Amino acid sequence: MDYFLCVLGMVMIVEGLPYFAVPSRIKIWVQKLIELPDSSLRLMGFFLMLAGLGLVYLGRQ
Repeated sequence: MDYFLCVLGMVMIVEGLPYFAVPSRIKIWVQKLIELPDSSLRLMGFFLMLAGLGLVYLGRQ
């Protein structure tokens, strides 16, 4: 459980960093994301999940 909480904390740090560092750029980027079709977002999310799964697999080896 300690390992899980550590990983969750690291994810929150990485996710929050852009909002802290460049909030104006994030707003522009989110507006562009809104314009993308759902199918593109789903495909992007799928590949990000696969990449994350690959990283977890490599990290556990």
